[in-house]
Amino acid sequence: MIKDPGEREEKVKLGGGEELIKKQHSAGKLTARERIEKLLDSNSFVEINMLAKHRCTDFGMENEEVPADGVVTGYGKIAGRLVFVFSQDFTVMGGSIGEIHAKKICDVIDLAIKTGATLIGLYDSGGARVQEGIDALSGCGQIFFRNSIASGVIPQISAIMGPCAGASAYSPALTDFIFMVRNISYTFITGPQIVKAYIGEDATFEELGGANAHGNVSGVADFIAENEEECLQMIRELLSFLPSNNLEYPPFIENRDDPNRLDESILDIIPSNPRRAYDMCDIIKRVVDNGYFFEIKSNFSKNLITGFARLSGQTIGIVANQPKTLAGSLDIDSSDKAARFIRFCDAFNIPIINFVDVPGFLPGIEQEHRGIIRHGAKILFAYSEATVPKITVIIRKAYGGAFLAMCSKDLGADQVFALPTAEIAVMGPEGAVNIIFKRETEETTKQKTEEYRNKFANPYFAASRKHVDAIIKPQEIRPQLISSLQMLLSKREERPRKKHGNIPL
Repeated sequence: MIKDPGEREEKVKLGGGEELIKKQHSAGKLTARERIEKLLDSNSFVEINMLAKHRCTDFGMENEEVPADGVVTGYGKIAGRLVFVFSQDFTVMGGSIGEIHAKKICDVIDLAIKTGATLIGLYDSGGARVQEGIDALSGCGQIFFRNSIASGVIPQISAIMGPCAGASAYSPALTDFIFMVRNISYTFITGPQIVKAYIGEDATFEELGGANAHGNVSGVADFIAENEEECLQMIRELLSFLPSNNLEYPPFIENRDDPNRLDESILDIIPSNPRRAYDMCDIIKRVVDNGYFFEIKSNFSKNLITGFARLSGQTIGIVANQPKTLAGSLDIDSSDKAARFIRFCDAFNIPIINFVDVPGFLPGIEQEHRGIIRHGAKILFAYSEATVPKITVIIRKAYGGAFLAMCSKDLGADQVFALPTAEIAVMGPEGAVNIIFKRETEETTKQKTEEYRNKFANPYFAASRKHVDAIIKPQEIRPQLISSLQMLLSKREERPRKKHGNIPL
């Protein structure tokens, strides 16, 4: 019989035992406690409810020892800031979620909300514990409820470090950012065996719910790491951009990058031919502090770029069209990607900078039938709802509804700048002339096209109508944005009081 609390705790720390720990390591995975140790500042972790035990007596569970009930919970620090963390232990009943397991997670979410601290969940679980039946399902539901209540109050970060199956897959989906590890992580509602039995589809774990599937195709994952250590370091990096809660501002990071720095090389990036593609990331990296851009969902919907950077030490969120993919058009996936990111930035007081080069919404039967109108409306809603500072730079094309959707003045942009290369119109010259002058001769059509191009293939007409605040040189983007951002730091803007809006989901 163990009487010394220290002995009892040491036994619990072994989780499922040495053999299962070795098996975890042989699969390229860390243990639940090793993950926490590598994630948090050294010696900062304080464990909560280590000795909690299940109370199930069915299916032989009364004889089962389940150390820590399969999840390690507590708090610690990252870069000196308080965070709460839970880490599921796959060596203990496959990390399955039982009643007490769920209550432990609920406790740290409650504490994170009360203290205004970031929540980090490290998932490695086969799902709800079958032996506990409805009690296990109820526990999952209680976690989902708290994830939803915490949304927009504290940042919630999820890292899938192994399986995350069935009911448990919805908890990370309710959080702000999801990390996955290549060849180790997988998440799905139903596994390959059930898929095969019910609908006859053959799929491996990786094909059905691996990092590539969710990072490239579904968009469920925001970040893909090559191994667990890289994943944990990426989480620390992400948190360096974020406030701890919705009442704070993001951390300010001193840097030596001159706020008045001009970059002549931007002139060489934008092609003289308006139909030629270029990489918008090349412009972004020349504008932000030290050329550092932390991209989000980099492999999903590549026609739109989202991510964090800094300007003169201040965190900014960036939304940008990517001309080298689909010419930067907006489609269903990019609309969802943008809207979710915009709403996160607005919830946590992060100014939004928009780089625009968009020919329109992607046309076609597939897009229309899948609901591009409904999905595209999410961007309109998100920008209109957002009250953080919003600054837009029109690099080249800004046509039609997509011009509005990329944070025009009409959707609440505080300042809109345009380069001399900007083209702002309902549509391109050829399409517009074909509509306006349907029955004209070929020669007249050519002449009218040139007239339309001369009038709208530059930003001066838009500036004359106050849709653009200033026309700036490419090399001046950085100092202009920093000046505007500093001016907007004291911005206060209210919306009508309501319970919540009804975004077109």
